[in-house]
Amino acid sequence: MNNFLISLALQESSTEVQGGLFDFNATLPLMALQFLALTIILNLIYYKPLGKILDERDEYIANSLTAASAALSKANDLTKRYEQDLAESRKKAQDIIKNAQQDAQNIVSSKIKEAQKDADQLMSNTYDQLNIQKEQALQNLEKQVDILSNQIQIKLLGN
Repeated sequence: MNNFLISLALQESSTEVQGGLFDFNATLPLMALQFLALTIILNLIYYKPLGKILDERDEYIANSLTAASAALSKANDLTKRYEQDLAESRKKAQDIIKNAQQDAQNIVSSKIKEAQKDADQLMSNTYDQLNIQKEQALQNLEKQVDILSNQIQIKLLGN
């Protein structure tokens, strides 16, 4: 049996093997042409449209980022402007309130001075009237004293 296996192995090694891994015959150029044709067809049908779509996508993303950046910049500028306007409005409102308080205080002061002046005038008039009434009362009293003294004199002398 060993002899049979050895003879079989010798027959196998003596026969010529065709179609190996690196066989250089007419199929090699045909395979190269098929590979080139497949590459060209795939390039035309698949890779160029895919590349175009990817380029459009990149352009869209770049445009979107640019637009978003511009919108953000504009929003920041508007925010700053509105904050400045708000601060200015608050300052104006505080100035208006301060002026209104000063005006109110001036009005109150003038009203107090006017009331004080009126009160002083009233006091002066009242004092003058009281002095006039006092003088009249004293004159009446003097008249009555004269009348009474005359009556007392008449009664004392006439009796």
